[in-house]
Amino acid sequence: MAYKNLQKFIQDLEKNGELKRIKVQVDPYLEITEIADRMSKTGGPALLFEHVKGSNYPVLINAFGSYKRMQMALHCNSFDDIGHKIFNLITMQPPKTIAEKIKALLTLKDIANVMPKEVSKAPCQKHIITDGALLDALPILTCWPKDGGPFITLPIVITKDPETGIQNAGMYRMHKFSNTTTGMHWQYNKDGARHYRKYCQLQQRMPVAIALGGSPAITYAATAPLPPDIDEMLFAGFLEGEPVELVKAKTVDLLVPAQAEFIIEGYIDPGDETIEGPFGDHTGFYSAADRYPVFHVTCITTQDNPVYPATVVGKPPMEDCYMAKATERIFLPFLKMLIPEIVDIELPLEGVFHNCALVSIKKEYPGQAKKVINALWGLGQMASTKYIAVFDDDINLRDYSTVVWKLLNNVDPRRDVMIVEGPLDALDHSAPYQNFGGKMGIDATRKTKEEGMGRDWPEEIKMSDDIIELVNKRWKEYGF
Repeated sequence: MAYKNLQKFIQDLEKNGELKRIKVQVDPYLEITEIADRMSKTGGPALLFEHVKGSNYPVLINAFGSYKRMQMALHCNSFDDIGHKIFNLITMQPPKTIAEKIKALLTLKDIANVMPKEVSKAPCQKHIITDGALLDALPILTCWPKDGGPFITLPIVITKDPETGIQNAGMYRMHKFSNTTTGMHWQYNKDGARHYRKYCQLQQRMPVAIALGGSPAITYAATAPLPPDIDEMLFAGFLEGEPVELVKAKTVDLLVPAQAEFIIEGYIDPGDETIEGPFGDHTGFYSAADRYPVFHVTCITTQDNPVYPATVVGKPPMEDCYMAKATERIFLPFLKMLIPEIVDIELPLEGVFHNCALVSIKKEYPGQAKKVINALWGLGQMASTKYIAVFDDDINLRDYSTVVWKLLNNVDPRRDVMIVEGPLDALDHSAPYQNFGGKMGIDATRKTKEEGMGRDWPEEIKMSDDIIELVNKRWKEYGF
């Protein structure tokens, strides 16, 4: 069942016992965060706050805050299923037989059927607000005590390359400064920032639109590490199984999701920047205040009775962790295609996406683990990974006890550890410089003499299969 909009998703969450309505009045200043954080840490449901102080709009939070809800949002029983589906598409060979041709045609038809579709009228433009309370009308959360102010935390930020006209949708927090202005926190390596630099070079005003809500697949697609100029709306349609409907914005030359709850339209002038932050971030620490572009609101459009979607980030696990886990599994086939020896990857929640990657490989030659480490550091967002540890393929990377055991016993620090310098995530506060610092690669695989192992590698202790089978058969006899 496709979720054309957020309201349909809310209905399904409630039907499946995954939503709790909070009917008493709550404050968007810190109170909602504390409630949502307790739910995140205890595996609680999505929350719909029906009466929010200072606003007429209800707030939905923690909607993606479990594996089950993320799978519901993406219409799958396993994130790996989506990854396999994508892998089959991108590795499709030219058809040879009639049967293969028919199969290829059907596959291409499936893609054609989920291409974004432009419409002339849209629910998101039922109400058009150009003056009075604009941002002041929204229940924008102040999440943590030392935040620089209220932040829009789940925005789908739509921009357009001024040279190619290709749109991009990304997710960048927005610090509310006033009724008509916010910060735009896109990091230097994001597509929105790339577009902004082009507008600055051209000395042109940059049109921007922000969608809040719509299909959950659109919200997820805005966070996905897609290659530049790959249409997030096409990806969302692929996940949803039907086209994303787009409509022309009212005051800027951009196409926006027709089923969004809110659309915030506006612009950024070249070089118009100010201090944004601080912000309690997904690392569990405050990210420092810094200069970012200023977004100016020209208009807000809404559905009838819209719901304001939000999230809270902080010490893991929180809602964003489950979105990251979906990305880990969905995009694993891409990694395998580029680095074929990779068997599996695990991004621990405590590593907050960019600090740690555990990788297993099918090792076939000396130095292969270090080759994989360097290859990963050369790939897109993996370039910012601070720690990469590589293991043999006979390990379950989600069995952290075994991972630590292998890490502590298979590694000679002088031989197996690589210390390099390179790009890091902007949120890494331990780095000596913003976006740049030290990184570590660890080879935790079994070593060969060619890799500097001066003696035989010991055999790992394992019980014989016949004894395991015997004990399995007699287990109840033992009184267990």
